Amino acid sequence: MRYGPHQFLIAPARGSEEPWRLLAGCALIVALFLLMSLFYSRIIAVALPDSAWGANGRGVEDASTPWGALANLYIFGLVILALWVVLTVLHTRTLSSLLGASRPAWRQFRRVLVALALLTAAVLPLPAPEALTPGPHLALPTWLAFLPLALLGLAIQTGTEEIVFRGYLQSQLAARFRRPLVWMGLPSALFAALHYAPGNMGDNAWLAVMWAFLFGLAAADLTARSGTLGPAIALHIANNFSAILLAAPEGSFDGLALYTYPFALHDTAIMRTWAPIDMMMLLCSWLAARLALRA
Repeated sequence: MRYGPHQFLIAPARGSEEPWRLLAGCALIVALFLLMSLFYSRIIAVALPDSAWGANGRGVEDASTPWGALANLYIFGLVILALWVVLTVLHTRTLSSLLGASRPAWRQFRRVLVALALLTAAVLPLPAPEALTPGPHLALPTWLAFLPLALLGLAIQTGTEEIVFRGYLQSQLAARFRRPLVWMGLPSALFAALHYAPGNMGDNAWLAVMWAFLFGLAAADLTARSGTLGPAIALHIANNFSAILLAAPEGSFDGLALYTYPFALHDTAIMRTWAPIDMMMLLCSWLAARLALRA
């Protein structure tokens, strides 16, 4: 495995790589996020239009309306604020040190995003069983009207997750431990655990955990190979654009989706059919990203 470029992200972590700093940093991020979330919830309660809450009043909680979905995407900005405090207080690092050199990061981001867009365009026309074929959801004019805000929200959400898991956690662990099993495995395991949602997915919750763990490993690998977060962010954006803005499972973060699949995440039989397809798409996306980086 060619992980030499990873040193560009590891170097800024040296000098503050003690495990206690990382544990304290994680605890402080959670505490600050929860505190700021209280104010955020009050702000959106006043700022969002009545339509954001939907007919059942759960539009924000379920992300089942456009404004509700946006509120759930933009809240990730609070995590970045919390991380900035942690980096300043505990590590004497900047946020930019988690991203890598800006020019290579941007160049790698563009290459991977283009490759994944081409892959998605090639896969979308393929026929699928009726049970897996999405149907219309948002009207096209409505979808286009929300698209600029949705893309910004998607960038905030995916960028935040990559900065935290593949930027902060991965680089701090790699500065302390040489084994990829540690600095790739632990952040991916934590990322996967946060996707455990038995309330929404029922017996299928473990499928989301498995997929998220594999995604975490793929993103960690791309980060270590490239020395920036550009490829991992591109992979995450491409995936979530398809899953949140193009076609989402019915009733699951579908507020901004142009189409919805005719099944819910707790539908056991359908999800057991869908999961292998989703994981195969993840594998193809990872391979496409690696090819793009070699170009």
